[in-house]
Amino acid sequence: MTDHLLRLHGDVLAAMRRGPRNFAKLAFALAEDEEPADTEQGRFRDRVTGSGPGDELTALWHRTLTAWDLAEQADWSAARPRTDERRTDAYDRLGFDAGLRKALDHAVPVFKEPGPTIISTTPTSWYSRDTAAVRSFYWPAYERLLRRKGWSDAAVAGLDEASHAVVERLADPMRPDAYGARGLVVGYVQSGKTANFTGVTAKAIDAGYRLVIVLGGTLNLLRGQTQRRLDMELIGQENILRGADPDDPEALIGVDYQDDEDWPDKFVSHHGRPSTLGAFDIERLTTRDDDYKSLATGIRALEFDKQVRTQPLHVPDNLHRAAARVMVVKKNKSVLSKLIKDLKKIGGPLLSEIPTLIIDDESDQASVNTTDPKKWEEGKVTRTAINGQISQLLGLLPRAQYVGYTATPFANVFVDPGDGDDIFPRDFLISLPRPTGYMGVQDFHDLDRTDESAAGSAERAHVRGIYDDARGDRLAEALDAFVLSGALKLYRAAHDPSLEHHFRHHTMLVHESVRMAEHAALALRISSIWHQAAYTGQEGHARLAALFASDFQPFADDGLPMPASYEELRPHVSRARQLINSGGTPVLVVNGDTERDYDQPELDFDRTPHVWKILVGGTKLSRGFTVEGLTVTYYRRRTQQADTLMQMGRWFGFRPGYRDLVRLYIGREEPAGRTGTVDLYEAFEAICRDEETFRAQLSRYATLIDGKPQVTPAQIPPLVSQHLPWLKPSARNKMFNAELVEIRSPGEWVEPTAYPTAPADLRHNAEVWRPVLDLLGADPVTLARDAADSGRFEARVGTLDHERLLAVLRDLRWSVPSQFSPHLESLLSAGEHGEGIDDWLVILPRQTSSRRVEASLLGSVPLSLAHRARRRGDLFGAIGEPKHREAALGIARATHVEGRPCDESLESLARERRGVLVLYPVVEERPPAVSPAGAIAPERLVMAFGLVAPRSSTTPQRNLVRFRTVDSTRKYSAVIERGVDGS
Repeated sequence: MTDHLLRLHGDVLAAMRRGPRNFAKLAFALAEDEEPADTEQGRFRDRVTGSGPGDELTALWHRTLTAWDLAEQADWSAARPRTDERRTDAYDRLGFDAGLRKALDHAVPVFKEPGPTIISTTPTSWYSRDTAAVRSFYWPAYERLLRRKGWSDAAVAGLDEASHAVVERLADPMRPDAYGARGLVVGYVQSGKTANFTGVTAKAIDAGYRLVIVLGGTLNLLRGQTQRRLDMELIGQENILRGADPDDPEALIGVDYQDDEDWPDKFVSHHGRPSTLGAFDIERLTTRDDDYKSLATGIRALEFDKQVRTQPLHVPDNLHRAAARVMVVKKNKSVLSKLIKDLKKIGGPLLSEIPTLIIDDESDQASVNTTDPKKWEEGKVTRTAINGQISQLLGLLPRAQYVGYTATPFANVFVDPGDGDDIFPRDFLISLPRPTGYMGVQDFHDLDRTDESAAGSAERAHVRGIYDDARGDRLAEALDAFVLSGALKLYRAAHDPSLEHHFRHHTMLVHESVRMAEHAALALRISSIWHQAAYTGQEGHARLAALFASDFQPFADDGLPMPASYEELRPHVSRARQLINSGGTPVLVVNGDTERDYDQPELDFDRTPHVWKILVGGTKLSRGFTVEGLTVTYYRRRTQQADTLMQMGRWFGFRPGYRDLVRLYIGREEPAGRTGTVDLYEAFEAICRDEETFRAQLSRYATLIDGKPQVTPAQIPPLVSQHLPWLKPSARNKMFNAELVEIRSPGEWVEPTAYPTAPADLRHNAEVWRPVLDLLGADPVTLARDAADSGRFEARVGTLDHERLLAVLRDLRWSVPSQFSPHLESLLSAGEHGEGIDDWLVILPRQTSSRRVEASLLGSVPLSLAHRARRRGDLFGAIGEPKHREAALGIARATHVEGRPCDESLESLARERRGVLVLYPVVEERPPAVSPAGAIAPERLVMAFGLVAPRSSTTPQRNLVRFRTVDSTRKYSAVIERGVDGS
């Protein structure tokens, strides 16, 4: 039966390619009846209100509204994307009444998660939505495949926007003069970066790029994984078959994927050769099993047929009729040499005509030049092998666009911006948002935790130590957790078959060392523990039952099937043990220096139906290698490089149907040096904090001021150096050429953490703050963070004029002065371009718990002492408590709390030009050394604080950052850039 309403709405929305328009007028024009009842809003509202989850009309509007909500560029609305205001603009243009708006808002809530953050030079306007739509062929096919895979409308629209943002920053493939853009896309570890560069590739070849080179890892296993993804989701069945009859076995000899269980059903189909459908074919120059080889036919495979032979390839008549070439190549010296040799055979004139896209997956691995500049010959750059070959490729292909992808971007942004032949992202840096459903740092680390004595909810749910006082090493317990979580997956699949495909693989990762001899010994030990575990006997079942009750039931996801008792789970335990032990061993060792060391069927998650194994290895189990179904990790490896450590975090990723089962056993006291120890969990947290801060900084500076970027990619390194003072670019990279001088943070919580450790400096700071304590009221007041009366706390408060606070802040001593100096600089210059700051409200929180500890400081009234710990070197972790921070933001009338009902106690303290400072007397010892007289020595106290400057301290038109550039010819002299007006 024909759904007339759906057909009409489909026709109307198809006519709204450039954005929402008056729905009734379009519907009347397109409807077949003279007075169509289907155009009435009441019928539409009733359909939406009464529809079930499978209603196609509601799904159509879900896709459409979400796409409009997320569109980064919308000439029909001045509102920011992902806001209620953007949705309201859409409804206004559609002409929808209040009732229909309410029904649609309920069915399609506004997706408000952050979008990509873009730091860029000003892009050209060659790639609009209209121009993209004219020749769009491979992108719509990819989009349809993602929806079949179960991607949500928000996820598809988000990928659409993020990939569009990359392509529009590439050079126009049809521009007369050659230009090669350089960019970097930053995602999260195992967060779906491949999906983004597949989308970018689809849009780029639709737009006219005709040679795509994907640098896909350093192992053929990883290269093959990338090749398969592109073949399955972009290139498609018809381009793989190349005219071969899929029903003729003889014709399929030598054709890829005939042994792949996903062929052909899960491979995208274009329903005919693209060249016969008005589009163009894609020719593969590499296959799943074969990397790039010297072409047997010479250079013919890289020659492009031109319709107008007297014109270059990049003119429209030639470009849009030519087939695209795609290759996925290892970052291997021998392989890249073959490619470069073949390109040289073609010669410069033709190469200069080919619009080329180079995608560098894991671009901070092997691609960065790590030679020491001090050892270079005068005027000559010495390059490492892979970096030199990438540089050669870019030189041979003047129209090549280079886009690096990584989750650890710091090596890339430390590349010398002045080296025009290198891979510094001079044109753009795009930070992708954390995807919906991604299990990342926030799921393992409680970043807002202030009570260091207790684990937060994320840590309690997922993180376990390596040692137990009663039992010692917990490796045997980790194996039990692996068996239990496997059994729980089988239980869930039995009770909800829709989950079964998520549990195809079930793995455990054991990562202790880089030494292969130690891997062998560890594998032997695991096998021994496994065979002594008595999983089929009463002893083993009793142990599993106890672990199930203590460690799995308390953290179970209420929305997923969960047995009420171990006895209900027991039948699945037997099956899990059988699957893990298939082949006679539960262990798979992954290491080695050659490709054949990785040629193990059970390492190929694509071809092997079920991989249920314990993987033991080192470096090769980190970067780029996706351990499918990873549920339990046992991690003890140390490293001094932050990006290396972050790439070891294989436990980050998507865990549909089993997030609550994920367990991380991680070393909390691993030996370091002769006598020291390191806490690997805290090390990961420190890196994650720095990366999150870096992303937050990028997000703040992405806003254009007067249509111009506040920050260009060349100015990114100082943001890194400030927040990662211990992560130096080192001798392998040139030092960057800019220093961060000022950060303006009006309406933002600023929390320094680099407090001194020397007793004399601690005493000095206490003496500087001591007069301020006398300005606070004697009687505490009660504050709440919002009108709902949540987060109430007591505090002593007082006011301090701006100049007096500046005198205090200028006099303080720091362990890393550069951490706070840019913020101090902004307070010193407050009022130069804004209304300025009158005074500051100082808040000294008072604890009311019976366990509170109070002490006087240099004769003051008793102060509530807060216990905090330094998390990395001299730097503390979180100091401020969320309720105090929210109260401070409310009093300072921060932008992101506007419109939120404010508590009366806060409102009474707020002033238009008033900042807020929250003071924390911090002790590191537990219990603190309080004298019998109730005093604490100033040498044992850290006077910490957080502050919020009022928005009056600057103007919206002012940049939030200011840089000092260093002239390389006067490298020991700082040169401050100032405008004509001295700004």
